[in-house]
Amino acid sequence: MTSSNRSLSQGSRPAGIDEEKAAARYVRDLFSRIAGRYDLLNHLLSFQMDRYWRGVLARRFRARMASPASLVLDLCCGTGDQAIALAAFSPQSGGARIVACDFSHPMLTRAAAKFRARGRAGSPAAFVAEADALQLPFAAGSFDLVVCSFGFRNLANYRAGLAEIHRVLRNGGELGILDFSEPRGLLRPFYSFYFHQVLPRVGEWISGVRGSYSYLPRSVDRFPDSAEVLAWLDEAGFSDAAALPLTGGITILYSALKRGSQLPDGP
Repeated sequence: MTSSNRSLSQGSRPAGIDEEKAAARYVRDLFSRIAGRYDLLNHLLSFQMDRYWRGVLARRFRARMASPASLVLDLCCGTGDQAIALAAFSPQSGGARIVACDFSHPMLTRAAAKFRARGRAGSPAAFVAEADALQLPFAAGSFDLVVCSFGFRNLANYRAGLAEIHRVLRNGGELGILDFSEPRGLLRPFYSFYFHQVLPRVGEWISGVRGSYSYLPRSVDRFPDSAEVLAWLDEAGFSDAAALPLTGGITILYSALKRGSQLPDGP
């Protein structure tokens, strides 16, 4: 799909749904229904690459995680794997604190169970908050870092999501968005066949939820390309925006700084 066609969608629009609130309800209900098999399907359908991609994001912000002053928001956290990857770069005592947020209660329940287990093992704990990414219950300037892995694409209003992220970030705070894209070159036709023909069938069969994984390729097809996302970041008040393609462009890691301050020192 061309960039101009993607521009027609200012937010996630599942098939047959045009209204913003209805789209948000659909996404919340869908992810709530597949929560029980979500981790299995993530690892299986990505051939374990989802672990690598989340690790790349975590390493990108390891300086923030090492700082005891940092408060981090993992937005659209799902079952908490990104928060756990981030916590690996935080000291067991005196490191960053993580708030994991999602509007799907079943997803958040599983994330909380993982965090409790890790807390008992002496690993840095994360805290959960059930909330909509477009209406966050946090004061302006609350966080030093906001990350969103494979969730931003599902927001019913992309620009409103960026505005809300910008609001809750402190001056000088950083943003990291990790999401799917369309690879280029020789990989593209093979990936397209797998992504549009194989993945939806396997995902539906394992999850037991009819049509559950047909939404995924459609949502990627509708999502803006990297040039448009970078332009939106600039419009939303971010600076130093960059897009890092991973695994031939299957995913892209976007990073940006809340305008008006310098990047923190770090390795």
